[in-house]
Amino acid sequence: MARKPKLRTNAPDALKAKVLDVASELFQSQGYHATGMADIVKGAGVTAGGLHHHFPTKKAIGLAVLRERVRPAVAQTWITPVALAKSAAEGVEAVFAAITAELDAKKAVRGCPLNNLTLELSLADPDFRAEMAKTFAQWETVLAQRIRADGLRDADSAAVLVIAAYSGAMAMAKAEQSSEPLKICGRRLTQMLRTAA
Repeated sequence: MARKPKLRTNAPDALKAKVLDVASELFQSQGYHATGMADIVKGAGVTAGGLHHHFPTKKAIGLAVLRERVRPAVAQTWITPVALAKSAAEGVEAVFAAITAELDAKKAVRGCPLNNLTLELSLADPDFRAEMAKTFAQWETVLAQRIRADGLRDADSAAVLVIAAYSGAMAMAKAEQSSEPLKICGRRLTQMLRTAA
């Protein structure tokens, strides 16, 4: 079997992108603590020296994954669709529909990358906790703005409720390996937002 060629380390942007893609996938599939630097080196097809030059520690990779993979994923999955929707209710309904359709197609639930890393790392390291808090704050701010634009009172609390309900439903879906908790949660949140408007 032919060995994968190692990624050239004189293409720093390509190397960093490959490392973050692989690390993000490994953290999602097996967890941060269970992923070693050797796993990332092997998965990314880079040299250990090239990896350490750009990311001297696993923590540095973890923080970069949060900033450059997880935060943009939350924006793409949640923030942008809700911000562009005609109403908060339509945005939330569309987000839950898209997520559950993807999970049903994959026939597997690995959980939300932000939730997974938050549960694993938020008490372990203040730098990780700060990065996660930034992502949650951005998510909450945009959602609250959209809810407020619909004329709902106490939009900040409603945004927290939506995010917390989604996070809990995703945890349940992961435990049950079923999208059903998310479908139920999505329906109820949409109904709540429509009734309150």
